[in-house]
Amino acid sequence: MKKICVIGAGNWGLNQIRTLSELDALNGVVESDSNKLRHIEETFKCKTHLSLEEALNFEYDGYVIATPASTHFKLGMKVIESKKPLLIEKPLALNSKEADHLVKSAKKMKVNLMVGHLLLFHPAIKKIKEMIDNNYIGDLQYIYSNRLNLGTIRTEENVFWSFAPHDISIFNFFTNSEPLEVQSFGGDFIQQGIHDTTITSFIYNNNVKAHIFVSWLHPFKEHRLIVIGSKGMLRYEDSSENKELIFYDKGVNWKNGIPIKKDGESKVISFSKKMPLKEELSYFIDNLNSSFEIANGQSGLSVVKILERSSLTLENNK
Repeated sequence: MKKICVIGAGNWGLNQIRTLSELDALNGVVESDSNKLRHIEETFKCKTHLSLEEALNFEYDGYVIATPASTHFKLGMKVIESKKPLLIEKPLALNSKEADHLVKSAKKMKVNLMVGHLLLFHPAIKKIKEMIDNNYIGDLQYIYSNRLNLGTIRTEENVFWSFAPHDISIFNFFTNSEPLEVQSFGGDFIQQGIHDTTITSFIYNNNVKAHIFVSWLHPFKEHRLIVIGSKGMLRYEDSSENKELIFYDKGVNWKNGIPIKKDGESKVISFSKKMPLKEELSYFIDNLNSSFEIANGQSGLSVVKILERSSLTLENNK
């Protein structure tokens, strides 16, 4: 069994630690909080380290970086220089220069680099991709995502950098491309200069349109994804109670040059109920010494570049 070390034991890091333990792959944890580290050692019976430098002296098979985004570059470079495979949580870095350096360094050092675009491993997202590729909904026309909540408000990154990497990675996945055009608008109501609400529109190949609405200034939690095709539509709401993927036999037919609404029945589409994080970490473990076709460093760099393009238009549209 592979021996994985998690760097960072915050809220998400603990999820990584717990899941790797369930997969019998957790072997070490790096955390600067000694009290938290003691609790982890007692609970998960793994090695613990107060610094990454100390952990790098041990023979771990791979590392997971689950620390704040502002630390990803520095910590990632240290692991890459040790020539160990690693998974860096999204976003890969807070600017494309650092993200590009991580990717190029990993390639130069022959290090397998993966980025934590978790939703690419979500069974519902994988099912939607399958339905798009199999022409189940016809030609892809429009995608939108709402990722809204009155939740944790960050001070180092705005809501778009915090929430939107998930949806950008999904849109790129669905379209097999990167956006040709990006335009973003928003508001910084809580902290000046740090947007807490943004709406961003995209144009992809074949005139596929998309938008992402993200906010941490919202009265309730909503994670809604809508996919529109020429022959039907899909809805998935991860924030709903039943978390159903629903196909709507809806669209527009033409009769004598007049568009006529097609309003057919809807049906629930079945998909695997496996947990995305367990799927992601299993994929990381299984491909440590080969290559990552999904969520690799290059795709992580692409997302950071799109985040930067969006941020530029956000500043211009103040």
